[in-house]
Parts: sequence; structure tokens; C-alpha cells
Amino acid sequence: MNLPLFSSIRVPPVDAARTGLSILGMATVTATFVPLIRRGAWWIRGFDFPRMQILALQGATLAALLPLRRRGSLTDASVLALLAVSALRQGARIRPYTRLARREAPSVRSPRPETTLRLLVANVEMSNRRSGRLPELIASADPDVILALETDGWWQEQLRPLAENYPHTVFHPLDNTYGLMFFSRLEVTESELLFLVQRDVPSVRARVRLPGGEEVVLYGVHPEPPSPTERESSVPRDGELLIAGRRIRQEKGPVVIFGDLNDVAWSRTTRLFQKVSGLLDPRVGRGRYSTYHARHPLLRWPLDHIFHSPDFGVVELRVLPGFGSDHFPFLAALHYQPDRESPEAPSTDGEERSRVRKKISRALRRFGHPRRDGLRGSSSPSE
Repeated sequence: MNLPLFSSIRVPPVDAARTGLSILGMATVTATFVPLIRRGAWWIRGFDFPRMQILALQGATLAALLPLRRRGSLTDASVLALLAVSALRQGARIRPYTRLARREAPSVRSPRPETTLRLLVANVEMSNRRSGRLPELIASADPDVILALETDGWWQEQLRPLAENYPHTVFHPLDNTYGLMFFSRLEVTESELLFLVQRDVPSVRARVRLPGGEEVVLYGVHPEPPSPTERESSVPRDGELLIAGRRIRQEKGPVVIFGDLNDVAWSRTTRLFQKVSGLLDPRVGRGRYSTYHARHPLLRWPLDHIFHSPDFGVVELRVLPGFGSDHFPFLAALHYQPDRESPEAPSTDGEERSRVRKKISRALRRFGHPRRDGLRGSSSPSE
């Protein structure tokens, strides 16, 4: 069909490029400000994750649009201004997780082995059946404590030999991608499984004794993420993290929490968790330490976390090589130093405490199992 009227219209290439770049730029502006909506829907909370990717796209769009702008055009000026403001906002959220920021946790250059704790968290990806590389990585990293997540019965059999060197264990394999296996070569003086919100999403709490005699409380967690294929809301994840934060605040002595939080370090929920728990993030001032997605370098962000009380310093922080999972293992070596002047622990204000109560109440009301209030959790003996 011949439409001479339309076929005669010619859009200059410069105009077409400017229009396309402007549309792309406004899409990244929208992606920047959508997370300001305080709703738990997965399609809102999902924009918390790719901030680095959005910032890179904004930078490239700005660089391409600048030479194409029309002098005196309010539209072009507005697009460029919105892009610049959005890029600055994204950069401000990411900056703490670069070396441009001051370190939140101090570094320790001459640690004492008897007061050093080495932790490794590895989400194995339940469907991944390449198990051979993980024990090799563990042997090379030489952690004191291992938390393996997404472990089902098959993974339990593959990793059970680790118990020869890590005799203190808590196993709870599940076929719903929320099974866990906890191994420690340090003495475990007490341990329990916790079901903080959902009866099929376990966490572990264990008290380990360092070679120097000090005891450290460890929490291993893996809440359910907001996702169109799993949970359409972040409510259970947010509630579980904040319940864990409250419990941690009540602990006496040094505390560490580690695991796949299914959230990024710069999200509002993770920052609120830090304030509730009073823990420090060893990545601040050091880097992002992105652990997911192991198979897609351009779509990578920090999902696996280690937070610790202010009486620890950082000896080592490292993302290990891949082993077939969609996550890289994450290793931290922390030095317990109670006599050293500690950084001030974060804390909540009145408005934030009210928000925490509402988030926990909403999670327990919608997803909590009826026999528990979520703050105590339920427990099960370790193997």
C-alpha cells in the first residue's frame, strides 16, 4: 500500500537520535524516582537493585545528548536537567559503597588469630548440580564458619563431607530454595533454627566460641525476595530483616549477621535494618562486593551481606570465584577488638521506629504463622 503523504515525511537523523535519547533518558529518570514510593510491590522495589546500571545509562545518555541539544529549547534543557539531577541522586546512593566514602568499619592490619572470625556465605542455587568447585573454594578460603543457602537434600549429601572439618552443624534442607546448612569448626555453645515470619523460610542463630574464649552470636538469614516469580511484595522480606534487627539489638556481646538478604546495601530497608540492629556494614568505604548475578556481568549487585557489631574490625573482605551458582561466595574475616574505640552504632529516630513497628506488624499479619509472634521465632535442634 502506497501512502505518499507519509512516505514524503523525512525525520532528520539528528532529530530521531535526539528523540530516542530523550525517551531513554526520561525512562531512567522514572526508574530513579519510582523507589521513593513507599510500597512493597515487587515492580517498585525492583528499581532499588540496578542503581549502578541506571547511573551508567544516565551518564552515557547525557554524554550523547549534550552535543545534540538545540539552543534555546526548553524541552532539551529540561531533559538534560532531569537527567543530571537523577544521576546525582543515583550517585549519592551508591557513593558509600565506593572508596570515595569514609570507611564505616575500621581496618585491622595485625590481627590476632585467636580473636579473628572468618565467615563464608554461599548461595548454591538449588538447581545447580555442579558441586565440586565449592569445596575447593572453601578449602582455599579457610573460613571458620560456612553458611550454605538454597540447599536441598541433594546438596546436603554433597556438602555433608565438610562436617569432617566443621563438626558443629545445623542442617535444614528444603526443596523450596530456602534450605540452609550451617557449618562451624569453632565450638558452638548453642544453636537454633528460627522461623521469623514464614514457617517455610528458616534462619539460624548460633553462639560460637573463638579460640581466645570470646563468644560471638551469629545469625544466618535468607528472606524471600520481592519478585514476579516468587513473592509479589517485599513485605515478608522487610519484616524478617527488621525482626532480626530487633533481636540483634537485644543481644549482649558481639554479633554478626550474614546471608543472602535478597536486598541491596543501598536500599531503604537495608539501611533501616542497620539502624534497628546497630550493626556496621564493612563494605562502606571499601566497595560494592557484588555477588549476584554471577553469569550476567552487566546485571550484578550485592545481594549477599555480612554486618557486624562495632566491636569488630575488618581484616579481609572478598568475593570468591564462581562455582556454577548464580551467586558468588562472599568471605569476611573480622577481628574482635572490644578494647579499641568503636565507631558509633547507627540508631533509629521516632519516625523510623514507628515505621519498623508497622512493617513488622504487616508482615506477621499477612505471612506470619499463628503460633509465634515472630520476635522469638521457633527453634529446632541442630544435627
